[in-house]
Amino acid sequence: MKILGLDLGDASLGVAISDTSGWLARGVGTVRFDPGDFDTPLEYLANLIEEESVGTVVLGYPKRLDGTPGEQARKVERFKDLLAKRVDVRITLYDERLTSKQARDTLIEAGQPKRRRKQTLDKQAAVLLLQSYLDGGKEDDQDG
Repeated sequence: MKILGLDLGDASLGVAISDTSGWLARGVGTVRFDPGDFDTPLEYLANLIEEESVGTVVLGYPKRLDGTPGEQARKVERFKDLLAKRVDVRITLYDERLTSKQARDTLIEAGQPKRRRKQTLDKQAAVLLLQSYLDGGKEDDQDG
């Protein structure tokens, strides 16, 4: 079964998926939505999970640098609860501290223009998050 990696922002959702062996993460895309209106990404994910035979969803959990959850973490928790009502797969929260910064740095190093970086940042963050999980960070996950 495949594993889905998600990086939730205020108005976008970066999506990555693993291969069937669970070794490699690749970017799927970025879903844009109106802030606070999760219907669009939830519908997209429900379809993707079914089409791709996803068994686990890894949702980035943005903790503060001191390890405590902040306001964005509460949004992620709400999103997780809403997704759990739509799909019957394991959904786990995974510490994503500094993932977006890593993604931005990677895109800058690759020479990607600023406009294009903005379009692919969330997807790249989801790839980094999922790859970290696949590479053995599974012990850092939380089921809520």
